[in-house]
Amino acid sequence: LIADFEDDCKKFSSTFNIPLPENFSLSENFVRTMAKSDLSVPFLKAAMLLKKNGFRIAVLTNNWIDDTPSRHQTGFVFCLLRKYFDKVIESCRIGLQKPDPKIYEYALRELNVTPEEVIYLDNIGAYLRPAQKMGMTTILVKEADSALKQLQDLTGVQLLDQEEYLPSACELQDVAHGYVKIKIPALADAGFRVIALQMKGYGDSVGPPGTFSVCLSDLVIFLDKMSIVQATFIGHDWGGATVWNMALFYPERVKAVAGINTPYTPSKAGVDFVKTMEAIPIFDYQFYFQELGVAEAELEKDIIRTLKIVIRSSRKEDNIEGPSLSTAGVRKRGGLFVGLPEDPPPSSLLPEPVLQYYVQQYQKSGFRGPLNWYRNMERNWSWGASAQGRKRLLIHHCIWFHSSLNPQITVPALMVTAGKDKVLRPGMSKHMENWIPQLTRGHIEDCGHFTQIERPAALNKILIEWLEDVHKNASLQTTAKL
Repeated sequence: LIADFEDDCKKFSSTFNIPLPENFSLSENFVRTMAKSDLSVPFLKAAMLLKKNGFRIAVLTNNWIDDTPSRHQTGFVFCLLRKYFDKVIESCRIGLQKPDPKIYEYALRELNVTPEEVIYLDNIGAYLRPAQKMGMTTILVKEADSALKQLQDLTGVQLLDQEEYLPSACELQDVAHGYVKIKIPALADAGFRVIALQMKGYGDSVGPPGTFSVCLSDLVIFLDKMSIVQATFIGHDWGGATVWNMALFYPERVKAVAGINTPYTPSKAGVDFVKTMEAIPIFDYQFYFQELGVAEAELEKDIIRTLKIVIRSSRKEDNIEGPSLSTAGVRKRGGLFVGLPEDPPPSSLLPEPVLQYYVQQYQKSGFRGPLNWYRNMERNWSWGASAQGRKRLLIHHCIWFHSSLNPQITVPALMVTAGKDKVLRPGMSKHMENWIPQLTRGHIEDCGHFTQIERPAALNKILIEWLEDVHKNASLQTTAKL
């Protein structure tokens, strides 16, 4: 359409003998103009908050079919808008445009609402008048904060002074992995292809016997099946331990690696693993988990209670009155939940649909698979120690020599710590620079163990900045895929 319009301009100029500027290019001017425009972040944040609070939200726009060289930007914008809004109504798709009343009637039908239920915002007064006549409440947008203040007053939803907002989410029925609903969209929107794998023993996965070596071999097989030469691996908790070992044993398949809460500590041959762990009181729960059937009985007795106690944030409003969950002294008091409420209050991290999803998963699989990760620690330690004597070929001042120092992870790496994680404490990562030369750090102070769901926006920011830096010189697929 832009090209056709440019041709018409040239024909008009020739017909009426009106000179055009030298090197006239409507498409180039259009591209420059579009490049200067951007989406309003405050309004996108407001849209997400309103949607989270039960409002249906839509975009109603006068636009055209973009066939310019910059059409990928338009495609990106509408892809992004459709992710956040319930409806995106484009004039060029339906043959109607503002201020024709028919386009407002069309929008009402699409959203299945009455005019009296609608708050309509626009930056052109002429487009507001038909909506007002139909009975809609309208807001003329001249300045973002002022318009958002009016919208906040009308809806009762706090839209201003929000430091963080919940990223767009996949629906629970669309994903299998526990935490990906608020991580995958943000990373995919940033241009990265994202694949989420369940840890063995969780959910619908299988949990065959074996050490980390089996899991890593399976990851390599998965990469081969997907024809992926290298990938960046990101893991939390046991997933973190897995990806650190992937970077150590299969560095040729790892572009970069990130651990969320889980620090990397090299296994050492000759070190008594059990004595090392027993010297750290907060790890007593891991010894309680060792006896087959004991922990399963406690955790599976009331799955809702288990999840409400374990999956909580570090915020004060999520504190349980009376004794709190402690991972120290578990064997002495006879169980992990001894002394805790039989009916704990709801957790802010577990809205009812999420809670029911987890309940359904654990009713099906039980807790034996997850607990077996703890029961395999000593064997994993022994297997991990096999890297200690591995020779590394180094180049130093053009002289080749071997080194048998502690094994190092040589790929770019990120360690994200959480200030209020009571088990995987930030101090445990203190010496990681000794073993990971290319280590970058991120820290979220007001955050507990479940970083992905307690502070998703803060974690997304750290991850995306690091990923963009790591991959800035790499040839990447630019179209996001889930």
